[in-house]
Amino acid sequence: MNKKMIVYLLGKILQAEGLMLLLPTLVAVIYQESLVASYGGLACLLLVMGGLISLKAPKDKGIFIKEGLFIVGVSWVLLSFFGAVPLVVSGEMPHFADAFFEVVSGFTTTGATVLSDIDALSHASLFWRSFTHWVGGMGILVFTVAFIPVASGRTMHILKAEMPGPIVGKLVSKTRVAARILYLLYGALTLLEVLFLLLGGMPFFDSLLNTFATAGTGGFTMSNAGIIGYHSPYLEGVLTVFMILFGVNFNLLFLVISGKGLLALKNEELRWYLGIIAVAIALLTVNLMSVYDSVTTAFRYGAFQVASIITTTGFVTADYDQWPMFSQTVLLLLMFVGASAGSTGGGMKVSRLVMVVKSGVKEIKRMLHPHGVITVDFEGAPVSRKTLNNMHSYFILYALVFCSALLVISLENLDFHTTFSAVATTINNVGPGFNGVGPMQNFGGLRDLSKYTLSFTMLAGRLEIFPVLLLFSKYFWKE
Repeated sequence: MNKKMIVYLLGKILQAEGLMLLLPTLVAVIYQESLVASYGGLACLLLVMGGLISLKAPKDKGIFIKEGLFIVGVSWVLLSFFGAVPLVVSGEMPHFADAFFEVVSGFTTTGATVLSDIDALSHASLFWRSFTHWVGGMGILVFTVAFIPVASGRTMHILKAEMPGPIVGKLVSKTRVAARILYLLYGALTLLEVLFLLLGGMPFFDSLLNTFATAGTGGFTMSNAGIIGYHSPYLEGVLTVFMILFGVNFNLLFLVISGKGLLALKNEELRWYLGIIAVAIALLTVNLMSVYDSVTTAFRYGAFQVASIITTTGFVTADYDQWPMFSQTVLLLLMFVGASAGSTGGGMKVSRLVMVVKSGVKEIKRMLHPHGVITVDFEGAPVSRKTLNNMHSYFILYALVFCSALLVISLENLDFHTTFSAVATTINNVGPGFNGVGPMQNFGGLRDLSKYTLSFTMLAGRLEIFPVLLLFSKYFWKE
């Protein structure tokens, strides 16, 4: 491994977090809060420390797959660690396990919280929680590559290790330019959503933070009441549309603004993604007619929750723990489906599941026609054996991590729905689960071991398993 280049890049990443921490520092100044030292002090420390580490670029600037995976895995842990420090130092979350869980949940855009009184947080900490969603949604390292000089032309390996989904396409030939295009598009959509929320009467600070949570498909709210507290069908409609939008592959959104919308509509994953959403909304609307007094109301709550769960945002406008079991089961399945590859959403990704189904169909056809040449086609082209092998390996490791975490959380002696959904919602970066960790509950009652375990599953889920597990492999450390 190119150790000098790894250290150099980690220094740049620490600088990036230092810059990020200046924003909640500014919020603390604006609202005259006493957290200026907590956030500003750490920001200065990281800027200086990162600057010293990356003071001189190494002669060998090569970054290959191994370096990319290592940088992604280690940097996300470091950023989460330092991101938790202000919450501990300020005394707002004095227990480190809680603060670490909260920040990991933020950066991984999970939205699971340990807080029972969100209203007690300062404006600076509320901003920091939600801003971690926004940065983590597109990717912390994508941000670093886009706006901080890293002196390497091989940073695509970093983006591939961080961007979710089985296939990462290039917007343009240069990685840094592609990263900037992604963030400019991301920023433009963010500003657009803020505008629509303001038009609905939502205060500016609320609009900004709820947009951060929507754009990153994270779901942190800024009050105990959450989205329910606004009592506005218009605002719920805006959030529903933007949640679905941010669950679309950003390469396709780039095609749309480039005047190639028809080409984007031909995308197979997009058609499956929108089709699953439409079917799920229809099923929930019919099933919820026994709960609500009209089809319109059933559609309103059903559509919002479907969009929230499949994009792994995790916003809630109703206590779906009280819904019929059929509706709860649909939502549970959507947790695993997730959004599109190359979006800010979590879960297994629609494209990966479609390929798994097609791979299964292929094996059935092969049994019936053993001498036939049968391929798995996706997006109008055969899927390579390498991609299929990688996909199958992902599912095996996903199941291994899921079952291991399930065993650890079972030590809490909670009911099965709580235990299972706690792991499912964190590894898929959704947020709320069911029962004890449901939409009206939180993760604060869990032991530290469970919080650290679920923090690991959140990181593993966001980084698609491989960058995290490879750090524990002896083969990875061999030259």
